[in-house]
Parts: sequence; structure tokens; C-alpha cells
Amino acid sequence: MRKLKNVTVTLEPETARWARIEAAKGDTSVSRLLGDILQREMQGQASYQQAMDKYLGQTAGLHRKNSEPLPSREELHERDRLR
Repeated sequence: MRKLKNVTVTLEPETARWARIEAAKGDTSVSRLLGDILQREMQGQASYQQAMDKYLGQTAGLHRKNSEPLPSREELHERDRLR
């Protein structure tokens, strides 16, 4: 079993009421509800950081599938197609 840390949290009365209701809906405690919310936030930040590192680690330049040719200037600025 993993060792958990106790933390004291001070909430506005309305926020505390909402947390109690949400915890009851999920048949859990406010402590577990807050722990789950914080863990999801932590994992989301870690996923974001991994995605950012992957993006920034790419080589600079264009990324095209199968070395597709770029559209010509005329194709890009063809106004009839946009109307």
C-alpha cells in the first residue's frame, strides 16, 4: 500500500459545499476527490511537457508526408477557388 500525505486545505464555504456534493455523487471523500483532481492536473501537465519537448525537438523546416511538393504560388493565391 502506498503511503499518503495529509494536507490541510482551506476553502470558501461555497466551494467546500460543492466539493462535498461532488464527492457524495462519486461515493468518495472530499479528500479523495481533491487528490484525484490534483493527480489529473499533474498528469496533464506532464503530458503537455512531453508533447512540447517532442515538438521542440523536431528539426526545423517543413514537415510533409512522402515529400509531397509544395503548392505553387498561383495555386495558393487563386482567388476563384476561394469564392
